[in-house]
Parts: sequence; structure tokens; C-alpha cells
Amino acid sequence: MKDTLDLQITYRAIVDSARKKQFISYSDLAAANSANFPKVRYKLNSQLGELMSLAVEREWPILSSIVVSKPNLDSGTLEGTALEGFVDAARKLGFTITDSLEFVEKQQKAVFNWASDAPDDLGISKESPEETVYSDGPKFVQYFGPVLDALRKLGGSANRKNVIDTVGEVTPVTDEDLEAKTKGGQSQFENQVGWARFYLCKAGLIDSNVRGRWMLTTEGRETHLDQHDALALFKDVYARFRDAKDVDNATAPSEDLDFDLFGDPDQRFWFVGALWGDDDQSDRFIGEGYWKNGYETKYADQVKRMKPGDLIAIKASFTKKYGLPFENYSQSVSCMRIKAIGTITEGTQDGRSIKVDWTALEDLKDWYFYTYRTTIVEADVSDPLARRLIQFTFGDYSQDYGFWLSQTYWARKYSPTNIPTDFDDREETDSDVDEDSVLPYGVAQILEEGCFLDHTKLSDTLERLNEKKNVILQGPPGTGKTWLAKRLAYALIGTRDRRVTRKRLRAIQFHPSLSYEDFVRGWRPAEGGKLKLIDGLFLEAIDTARAEPDRPFVVVIEEINRGNPSQIFGELLTLLESDKRREDEAIELAYRRDRDESVFIPHNLFVIGTMNIADRSLALVDLALRRRFAFVSLEPMFNETWKKWCCQKAGIGEDDVEKVERLLTDLNDEIDNDPTLGTQFRIGHSYVTPAPTTMIDDTRVWFRHIVETEISPLLEEYWFDSPKKASDAKEKLLNGI
Repeated sequence: MKDTLDLQITYRAIVDSARKKQFISYSDLAAANSANFPKVRYKLNSQLGELMSLAVEREWPILSSIVVSKPNLDSGTLEGTALEGFVDAARKLGFTITDSLEFVEKQQKAVFNWASDAPDDLGISKESPEETVYSDGPKFVQYFGPVLDALRKLGGSANRKNVIDTVGEVTPVTDEDLEAKTKGGQSQFENQVGWARFYLCKAGLIDSNVRGRWMLTTEGRETHLDQHDALALFKDVYARFRDAKDVDNATAPSEDLDFDLFGDPDQRFWFVGALWGDDDQSDRFIGEGYWKNGYETKYADQVKRMKPGDLIAIKASFTKKYGLPFENYSQSVSCMRIKAIGTITEGTQDGRSIKVDWTALEDLKDWYFYTYRTTIVEADVSDPLARRLIQFTFGDYSQDYGFWLSQTYWARKYSPTNIPTDFDDREETDSDVDEDSVLPYGVAQILEEGCFLDHTKLSDTLERLNEKKNVILQGPPGTGKTWLAKRLAYALIGTRDRRVTRKRLRAIQFHPSLSYEDFVRGWRPAEGGKLKLIDGLFLEAIDTARAEPDRPFVVVIEEINRGNPSQIFGELLTLLESDKRREDEAIELAYRRDRDESVFIPHNLFVIGTMNIADRSLALVDLALRRRFAFVSLEPMFNETWKKWCCQKAGIGEDDVEKVERLLTDLNDEIDNDPTLGTQFRIGHSYVTPAPTTMIDDTRVWFRHIVETEISPLLEEYWFDSPKKASDAKEKLLNGI
């Protein structure tokens, strides 16, 4: 069998299949050309790309849309890398694609309808496209075949050094090539072999999952690449994986460097700021070989966790709008500038400073999108987004802007449809101190605003929230569940300043009509009478929290048991568990945007729910939900703190406060002892707690209004089958003050 392809034969095979309303496989096209499919696999990809260009030029439907893998001949489904490559090539030719599968299906139907009138001949020269399409390529492509040959010679598996040495044996390498260095000082020959391995991994010929060793896959063992095939493979892979603008001069993303960075499970990576007020301490830290926290107690726990051997980087965070290496549509983009990297040589002795062997970067490196803006952050190596940042900072990888702009959060933020209307001509704005400049918020502020729990219980609740990630505040009506949920969220965030919380706090109320499609993701009507997948509040919160991993985000769910939590959360319910908040626990959604999409809940997204335990209409909370939340019970708080608040904040006399406290306590005792009710039906203190800015001039009038319009209707509901009991309880309240 031959190892070449004829464009005319390939075209005719596709058209003949289309006239029969049938899909055709890649191997069928190779057979039509009397070619060995493994030998022409990458030539075929190139040829299909040429046919696509011809189709667009001649205003035909895209012929290659009906070329699928053999298992999909009946369904005509394009998937995986075939779908990605097809859609990417179509976009380059000017197509606007929002739904990949819909676009493919439309093209397939168009090909079938067009085929009966299609010309039998392309009307082009018989000249082999291989002689014209590929005229050059990166230098490292010459090592694709030798790397495979070297691994075969080594038995199919070897370490990096042995492969590089053997490549030099199976192919000529000049002294000039061996002595040449990259910009980073690495051997250019070794760098080029590293790039060759990278592309061979992407092509599935070398196993990328085996760390520390280069290992041929089954397909790799059977694949032999000459220079032309190597160029075809490069073109095919490069169309889908672009990791550097100048790959010849960039440091190769070697698997061994990955192993060096992530091979030790105890290895930690820190990103720290060096700004003390308006003074940049970077030069002093680098020159004197240490780093020091500029705060007395803030971030102390993180500093104490820094150990010798940990890698550390000095960063500065800000936003940029102009001069960016990608299209941002005039929107500000978060940027993190890496100034120096180093290794911690001695942990803290004073609780604030550490010793570091620093290397200052002559060329400062700017990293975009996924940035750390708090003073000290430990990168989460379980998150693939953080791993990319670590590779960029400590491994000298380049940043793939296309990858980041394809992620949901940034794709939505930097789309042409999201262009801002306001004008801001600032080139850079400091965002590292944004939240340090707002008023802090914590347990003390919650108590000051009218929480009648003691300091210890509040602190314990916050601690449980940090540990468990999910808390439900449960209690009788009027115990301040929603009020406290919002303030616990402010305390987690560290401020209640609206400029900060409007982005990092989301609130929703569950109800019987709320569904998974509303909360997570579902189909919604779109333009042209079509349906479109729309993310719900919870999935938006997940994307936002992943984009800013060093900051807490909170979702408050009021009346969490008024809906059906298990149905509303769907498959994400299991991911709420604190020990499953990492990428390797990710699962597929019921409605996926593509076949490879999976989701996990980040560690910095907290969920606070409220639950009224007195409402008979609410469904019981199932055990699956209970296992994933910590439950904190709130009680009616007619205590000394409450009395003091009513007197000092609302001007109610001490005697009147005592009367209100006695009346509500007696009523709650009666409710508690009623066999048809119980403790969960008691009346909470919120009913009789004036707002902090409300002064009560006439306590009797104020109390009567509350009894008649709020408490009495509730009692009538409680004792709906005993109206006399409700009426007597109301009279006791009205006559008691």
C-alpha cells in the first residue's frame, strides 16, 4: 500500500458517500486512496483542512463535517479532538460558532443536500498537496521520528536523559546544535527534544500520565514518522494546542520539570506581596535574603506554615487595560507581576519573617486572569488552574492566553458583548490594597450590630463554617437566621463594604418551584426560537470563586428546605463535602457544554443556609444533605444582651423590657408544653427587637402593633383548630404591658 494521498480521490469519496446520505470514516478515505491509514493519518488531517478551505472559498458546505471515526458512522457524531480541530479550523475561516454540535449537524445536513449537485471533479492541478502545503516548521519537528525511534530502541520506556542520549545516536546532531543555548540558558538540543516529546504526547504517541519516564503508547510503538509526516502531525496538534508564540526559543514544557515541581506531595508554593503601605520592600527583601509580613498578626498562621524547601515568589497585583497581549475589549484585566522567585531556607523565628534564597528576575513576568491579590497565598496544587500558574512562575512556562479566555468566567467577562460603556483611562490601578482599605468586619462587629449570641458561640460557628464549608442555621421563626447568615458571610469575606460584597456574596431563596435548571444549569429560550444552556446562580458562583482562589465567596440560601435541596443541587450535592473540593473529585453535569466538561466546587466557596423548623409545609431534610452541612441551632434570646440593646438602642424603659421578656417567655413555655407544637414553634426575639435606628416613644403602642399584626396571626396558624387558645394568648400579651 502507498503512503500518499490524492486530494481528488479524497474529495470524490466524500461526495459519493454524501450522495448516499452516509457518513464516511477516516480509514475509509485512506482505503479509497489505497493508503495505509496509520501512515497517512496526519496527511489526511491536513488534506481535510485543505478541502475545508476550498469549500469556504467556493461557498460549499464544509465537506469534512461528514468524516467521522468508524464507531460513529451511524450517528455521525464528531467528538473529542476531532470536534475541537474541526470547530477551531472553521472559526479561523470566519465562522461564528456558539454551539459546536449544532454547527456540525447543520453542516452535515447541508453537505447531504448539496451532494447531488456537487461537481465530480475539483478542477485543480494534480500536484500533490504535500509538496506545497508544508514547506517549513519549527526545528524541533526533525526530532519527532528520532524520539520514537530512540524509545523503541530503549524498549519503549526510558528516563529523559537516556532518551536524549539515544536520540543523538539514531540521528545526526551537530556540535553547533549541542553547544547552542536557549534564552534561558538550557541546551537548545535538549529543549528541542523536549518540545518534540510535548507534541508527541498531545498526539497520543507518548503517554503523558507517566511521570519521570517517557513511555510509548501502543499507537506510538506502531508509528514511524518521516519528516513530512512529522510536519503534518505538528500542524494538526498545533491547531489545537498553542502554548507558546515562539516555540523554538521558548523553554520546552518538559514532563520532567512537572515531576520536579509536583513530584513531592509535600512541596508548597507561596506567593507573597512586598508592599508595606506605599513602600515596596522587594529590593530590601531580595538583597538581605528574607521576607517579612508587614502585619502584626494578620496572616500569621500562613507564615508559620512556611517551611524550608518551599518555593516562594514575590508578586505585585494590579489591573491593566491597555497594552495587553490579547484582546480585552477595553476591560480592565487582573494582572500579577512576578518580581523574584526563591526557596525558603529557614522558617519563622519571630512569627513574621522567614529566610529566603532569592533570585531576582531581570525580566519581570506578567501573569493575567487568575491572580492572587491578598498579601500571602499558598497555591493549591490540586487545582489545575493553580498548577498552570506554578509552572509559569517556577518552571518558566509561557501563559496560554487562549486557554484562559476559553474558560467560562473569563470568556463571559471578556466577550465582545460585554464591552463597558464607562470611560476609564487609567493604565494601571493598584488592587492589592483594595480590601485592606475598607472597614474590617468580624465577630466584634456582628455583636455590635445586635447579635445576642455570646462571643464564643459566634466564633465557634465561624470556625465550623471554615472547616465544614457549609452551615445551616436552624431555629424557630424570629430567631434572626437570615440576619445572622448575612453577617457570617460578611465576617468570612472580612468586610460588609458593598463594593466588595456585591461580587462575593450571592443570595437566593429556595421555594417549591425552584429547580436544578434554575440553580445549576438548564436550557432557556434564546434568539431565533432556539434553546441555549444558561448557568444558574450556583454555577456562576463556582466559576467566580475559582477565578479568585485567594478570596472567600459565599452563597446564602434562605429557607433551604422550602424547596427540594437534593433535586436542586443535583449531582453537585456530593461535591459540597469539604474533602471533595478539588479537581480530581470533579464530576460531569447533567447538561454539559462539551463532552469533556466536568465541575468541582472550590475550597473558597462557602454555603450558608437557613431553615425554619416550625413550618409544617416544608419537606424533611434528607440524610444526604445533613451529612454535608453543619447545623447550628438558634434559640429565642431574651437575655441580658437583648435587654440592654432594647434599652440603649431603642430607648425602651427597663421595666417595659422586663415585661416584654416575661410575656414572651411565658408564651414560649406554653407553646413548648403543647403536645401539638413544641420547642420549634416558639416565638423568636426578632419580633420584639427594634431596628438600631428606631426609637420607641410609646412601648405599649409599639408592642400592641407587633402582637396584632405579627404574633397573633402566627398563633392563629399554630392553634388553627383551637381558636380560643390563640385568642387567650393574644389577650395575655396585650394586657400584660
